[in-house]
Amino acid sequence: MNRYICIHGHFYQPPRENPWLEEIELQDSAYPFSNWNERINAECYAPNTASRIFDEERIIQIVNNYSKISFNFGPTLLSWMEKKAPKVYHAILEADRDSRRNFSGHGSALAQVYNHIIMPLASERDKDTQVIWGIKDFEHRFNRKPEGMWLAETAVDIPTLETLARHGIKFTILAPRQARRVRRIGDGDWHDVSGEKLDTRRAYLCQLPSGASITLFFYDGMISQDLAFGGLVYNGENIARRLLAVFNDNESEAFLANIATDGETYGHHHRHADRSLSYCLYYVEKNNLAKPTVYGEFLERHPPTYEVEIIENTSWSCFHGIERWQKDCGCNSGRQGWKQAWREPLRNALDWLRDELAKIFEKELKGYTEDAWALRNAYIDIILNRKEDHLERFLSENIKKKLTRQEKTKILRLLEMQRHSLLMYTSCGWFFDEISGIETVQIIQYAARAIQIAYEVCGKQLEEIFLEYLQEAPSNIPEIENGAKVYEYFVRPAVVDLLRVGAHYAISSLFEDYPMQTDMYSYTAVSDIHILKEAGLRKLAFGRVRLKSNITLDERAITYAVFHLGDHNLYAGIREFIDDETFDKMQQTITEPFERSDVPQVIQSISEQFDNNNYSLWHLFRDENRKVFNHILESTLEEMEVYFRQIYENQYPIMTAMGNMRSALPKPLKTAAEFTLNNEVRRIIDSDEDMDLNRLERITDEVKRLSIELDKLQLGLVATQKISDLVNQFKIDPENIELLGSVEEAVSVLSRMPLELDFWNSQNEMFWIAKTYYDNKHVDADSGDSDAKAWLDLFDKLADSLKVKV
Repeated sequence: MNRYICIHGHFYQPPRENPWLEEIELQDSAYPFSNWNERINAECYAPNTASRIFDEERIIQIVNNYSKISFNFGPTLLSWMEKKAPKVYHAILEADRDSRRNFSGHGSALAQVYNHIIMPLASERDKDTQVIWGIKDFEHRFNRKPEGMWLAETAVDIPTLETLARHGIKFTILAPRQARRVRRIGDGDWHDVSGEKLDTRRAYLCQLPSGASITLFFYDGMISQDLAFGGLVYNGENIARRLLAVFNDNESEAFLANIATDGETYGHHHRHADRSLSYCLYYVEKNNLAKPTVYGEFLERHPPTYEVEIIENTSWSCFHGIERWQKDCGCNSGRQGWKQAWREPLRNALDWLRDELAKIFEKELKGYTEDAWALRNAYIDIILNRKEDHLERFLSENIKKKLTRQEKTKILRLLEMQRHSLLMYTSCGWFFDEISGIETVQIIQYAARAIQIAYEVCGKQLEEIFLEYLQEAPSNIPEIENGAKVYEYFVRPAVVDLLRVGAHYAISSLFEDYPMQTDMYSYTAVSDIHILKEAGLRKLAFGRVRLKSNITLDERAITYAVFHLGDHNLYAGIREFIDDETFDKMQQTITEPFERSDVPQVIQSISEQFDNNNYSLWHLFRDENRKVFNHILESTLEEMEVYFRQIYENQYPIMTAMGNMRSALPKPLKTAAEFTLNNEVRRIIDSDEDMDLNRLERITDEVKRLSIELDKLQLGLVATQKISDLVNQFKIDPENIELLGSVEEAVSVLSRMPLELDFWNSQNEMFWIAKTYYDNKHVDADSGDSDAKAWLDLFDKLADSLKVKV
């Protein structure tokens, strides 16, 4: 067989991360907004997109193909999945192990430059660290050395290729328009292939000025484009035919049909495209039309016979080279009338900051290490494993002196400062239309964290000059004006120090019973004292808590007092702990007016005792903020539900009559009915007890009769999870006919409700159960086993409800 196909999927979902809390949420790119109000809504609601855009089941479906295709995941995405979606994470690792059995010991997975920076625009030191960290992260997860590495946006220049080759990377993948000229190895004449005239079916050797070399693969641009943005992706057989069409019958040389797209193409950008990909591979293999392979295997079997010269400073997503990440080149997300004149000033600001941080880094590490940058390169070992014993070993191996706790914190701060100086160059910060977009705000937050650490380490204030640079970066939204305003509106409010962590702990302790020791994001809190006084709805709490950063080991004792008036009005004072006498005096001074219900004096005493270091609900971290508001509103919502249910029940006869006569309900009555029935459906589905299926069926009838709406999306998510849980219960105990019957009945009722259900995960589990048990049950049923026959009847009904063929 001399026909090979290789399909590559690049997965990089940009993170929405609080750099101070080390909490990652995935975000949908280019969140749509066109004015101030929409931008504020984007800030409020963007964190909720994680559940919407990270389609766990779809990625698992692609994982099922990973042992037959090539792929790379960004380290940040893998880190997030390791914690939040371990099922997907381990499936990816297993797929790479399987692929090595399929492809002569070569794995499907490729490494990636660490945090998706545009390598040609990076300093030489940053290029080095990006590749080293990318390799180390890959080795940590996949337990092998990477053969290939994906370059962010396939952005390339010769120094980048030199860096890859120097660290043992054998190949990378580029777009066809990035090739300048080619020749057969050993020939003297070069052939111009610019303008995508390149034959992408072979591997090419790129000789480098240092004497090193690296292999380059160029994906088929037309097929990849049609997959990502055309209709080709919806039919697996058509995908296969397009790939096979690159071969000629009379060719004896081994050729490779290879394509590369964002991995999200298969299922997220195009629903069910994951199935098309599966069928494409099935069709090719079943008919023996070509051999699926990965780049590493093809390279071993068919080393390059041609060499290539690249066009430097080019990428796959900017027709102007790499200008999209430094100039207003015209490449954008399509917002009419908007300009990207902010890109160049933003890069200038970050380049200035990077250079200032480098000076601080080198100066402050003198006396601790002879090579500060080698220490930074080695820091990936701590990023991947922050356990205390591992950290101590790292410091003893890399720092040639015994360190005090304060010195350890200083060194870790400096390394974190450098980590954030790398993160602030993440490519998506320049990719889209507006400087106040969530992607750009994210990289400016990374910069702000680095600025904060620099001040903590050496007292150097960098923020003022940084803001002067940002003032030159114009926004497309009049109210925002420029990058300095972006910093003021969206970056500075996110900044966290240990006092704010203390405020979060103190305020949230009124609504949550913390154990003596608790982890909060990247901090550990140990409560020494917590005193709570109550007077009706009002609460007053005092305490002392020791806070420790699990990243830098910075540790402080915090004193707090929190006064809650019973609604959203809350006042807190936070400061570093002084001594027991001061604490006792503070407690007495604030308690006296509280006990005589003198609210103004309580508030004034808190301000005086804490030197106006005052905090409120606004200072809670985002997730806790929502939780507290839900707690405050809980009784109000319960009262509203009682009120709406009374209206619904009292007016039910007339609503039914109107529904029977197809007469539209007045809006107040419709609202009461929808509010009541949506809440009731959610409670029934969420119940740990057996669901009241009869009631769900009656509600389904009522919804139809009254022409009202259930919340299809939210209730659909709840019902989808319930169905998945039920099928998993059956998978654990597949011989239990009684359980199968109850699962079938429940799924049958839920599947008939007017909700947006996604059976994908349940279908996969059903397929596994059928594959494992179905044929044997048929044999037993044919032998007269009545239980087996009953099992098959129920299983067939369940499969029918879930739209699974068995």
